[in-house]
Amino acid sequence: MNNQHKFTNDLVHESSPYLLQHAHNPVNWKPWNKEVLNQAQIENKPIIVSIGYSACHWCHVMELESFEDESVANIMNEHFICIKVDREERPDIDQVYMSAVQLMTGQGGWPLNCITMPDGRPFYGGTYFKKDQWKNVLLQLVALYKDDHKKVIEYADRLTSGVHRADLIEKINKDQPFEDKQIDAIIENWAGSFDPTYGGPNRAPKFMMPNNIEFLLYANYFKPNAIVKNHIELTLKKMAYGGIYDQVGGGFARYSVDQTWKVPHFEKMLYDNAQLISLYSKAYQATKNDLYKRIALDTTEFVFRELMHTEGYFYSALDADSEGIEGKFYVWTKEELEDLFPNDLKFLTYYYHIDSYGYWEDKNYILMRNKSEIDIATNLNITLDEVRKKAIYINTTLLEVRKKRVRPGLDDKMIASWNGLMISALVDSYKAFGDKAHLNAAIKAANFINTNLIKENNSLLHSYKNKSANISGFLEDYSLIVSAFIQLFEVAKDLKWLKISEQLIDYCYENLFDVSSGMFYFTDKNDAALIARKMEIMDNVIPASNSILANALFKLGHLTDNKTYLATSRQMLTNVVDQLIQYGSSFSNWGILLIHEIINFYEVALVGKENESKKRELEEAYLPNCVIAATEVPNDEFALFKNRFPDGITAIYVCTNQTCNRPTSSVKEVIHLVQKIK
Repeated sequence: MNNQHKFTNDLVHESSPYLLQHAHNPVNWKPWNKEVLNQAQIENKPIIVSIGYSACHWCHVMELESFEDESVANIMNEHFICIKVDREERPDIDQVYMSAVQLMTGQGGWPLNCITMPDGRPFYGGTYFKKDQWKNVLLQLVALYKDDHKKVIEYADRLTSGVHRADLIEKINKDQPFEDKQIDAIIENWAGSFDPTYGGPNRAPKFMMPNNIEFLLYANYFKPNAIVKNHIELTLKKMAYGGIYDQVGGGFARYSVDQTWKVPHFEKMLYDNAQLISLYSKAYQATKNDLYKRIALDTTEFVFRELMHTEGYFYSALDADSEGIEGKFYVWTKEELEDLFPNDLKFLTYYYHIDSYGYWEDKNYILMRNKSEIDIATNLNITLDEVRKKAIYINTTLLEVRKKRVRPGLDDKMIASWNGLMISALVDSYKAFGDKAHLNAAIKAANFINTNLIKENNSLLHSYKNKSANISGFLEDYSLIVSAFIQLFEVAKDLKWLKISEQLIDYCYENLFDVSSGMFYFTDKNDAALIARKMEIMDNVIPASNSILANALFKLGHLTDNKTYLATSRQMLTNVVDQLIQYGSSFSNWGILLIHEIINFYEVALVGKENESKKRELEEAYLPNCVIAATEVPNDEFALFKNRFPDGITAIYVCTNQTCNRPTSSVKEVIHLVQKIK
């Protein structure tokens, strides 16, 4: 290998695609481990902790400009211990130093570059630096560390103290009443930041926030609101029509650089697409809008085609760049399209806006839509069937042509938490559309996790690559896997998924629970300590691990009649409800739990030979305020099935806190009853 590259550093032994990208930089990069941290203290050198991920465009830019430059590398190697971290492999490290940089600068992002004392306490940081700026910063820090060491120590102490305090949350020792008016207050405080033209948040860059819309969908079900309903529909349509959605191959890019969803940051992440499959599936259940169905199914097909391993698990991401150019794989010139579709250019121009609306840069167009198929049919004076046939022909052709292009890089590591999101997505898609292949894929992925990532002591592993897994799981892994397995039990009817969920949660109580606050730490008490042990409270693009687990505890508590789970969930919500009311968009997953607590929440048990067909009818409806358990064979071990096996009929029991109404065999009656939410 050394014969092929001028430089090789310690990252060459890693499995992370992001770390391997830097294995031949002239910078003497090292992975994060105990030995390297000890080396920094022995040599009394400050540490550069540089954090990114494989699909990050600006990470690539800084690598090209600075980390591949020998003059920069000489400064870094002489004066610092240089550590590269894949933030997807080590979200715990990323949390600590992101918190530090946000305290220092008021903002964060990737690449994240933090300068620390030899023991890891940060004293300087930022995100992307241009080459000359980076060199100047490093030389100034070298001088400061040498000439005013006491000042550096004092600042590192203050900053580390701030990192410790950043996630502190107090236990509220009172039985907090949860009321309808709290939902009204959340909406009132939040609605002013709705984008009235393009949906989503009224700012740029614009991130898709699936959980925000999922909360609003539930809130509108709970208490219909015209402003909320319009915002949901506008956001879902504009995201689906925008350049942020891959109109040819399906799937969403990570975010839009503008406010109109036009120009994406072209990387595609598993976690975005999984959550958006869930969101569009649920929106279809609630509205039966065919656009939502198409987006959910096409995005699922994208994931199957480009992010699924043959063993059943799912890869992490696709890069933004190909051939060193951002977005090159996805955009088209007018000349290319004229050559491919000489007879359909008028239709293509109108359908995908090969005009000023769709023009990007360097003669390239981003395919995007602005009109419904019905509007297109009317304006072009053709039938709706013709519109659909032409669109399918054009997309099929473009997809075949695109297959011949140089593909973006694939981050082929498997992240447990993101796979949990994808299992949930497949369950949600199966419930909405009934495609058994989606359910089978969910079961296959879950079995892979159960076999390869859950240890004998019921602890989880975080990631998997090259048949190896050795990073301990984080709360995000436990919470998202438990959530997925609960949903899988509901559709697959296999009690093992509930039992595994209980075992994982019991491990969390033992090793991640903080009795003093009633919340859960992000990291396991058995793992090597960082400078701070953090808690995730605020929801982001992926909801906070504490909010996910609180929702899972609520549902599992209702399914198994476990009062401890229900009490913990309620305490966790009590701790954050005041922040939720004030900052709804940053606590939207907590908002879902708040609605659960306010309205009637039901356990629905189906027992008898026709349980599967009746369950399928229930699954097709939007019923967010219930959990479902179905069986044909008696099982008195499970509370909801105990003594509920009437002879010769399939009975449906609608229960509240395990107390059930008289059984019925009518699915319509059950739906009507469950939708009586107060």
